[in-house]
Amino acid sequence: MLLDPRGPRFAAALTTVVLAVALVTGSGWLVLAQAVVFALTAAHPRLGPYGLLFRALVAPRLSPPAELEPVAPVRFAQLVGLAFATVGAAGWLGGVPLLGLVATAAALAAAFLNAAFGLCLGCEGYLAFRRLTGRPLAARTPARPG
Repeated sequence: MLLDPRGPRFAAALTTVVLAVALVTGSGWLVLAQAVVFALTAAHPRLGPYGLLFRALVAPRLSPPAELEPVAPVRFAQLVGLAFATVGAAGWLGGVPLLGLVATAAALAAAFLNAAFGLCLGCEGYLAFRRLTGRPLAARTPARPG
């Protein structure tokens, strides 16, 4: 399955906002909510909450994508985000705010890089792993018209 790369970037923008608010407020519950979003999206990237918003509200207003990207790197990136958000939520909610701060800030930095510059650290890590194991995967493929 292939995805419009603008969808994960839109999701990263929403994630950036959620995690920034979580850092400012110190809300472990908000980080936990973001972890749930990461888990749902890792299970099925097209059906994650932010992906559904993108497809319903944003995509209809855009021209068709010029390129598509494979699902596997996006799914892996969501799992990495899930790990950081879970550790962050555990830190905030478990009385170890420094752990919550560091893990949440790391997830925020990764989300911001994707939203602002299109650099998905989790995706790049997945693609590098595939290259190292001798099973390279193209990051993007041209979209077929129609």
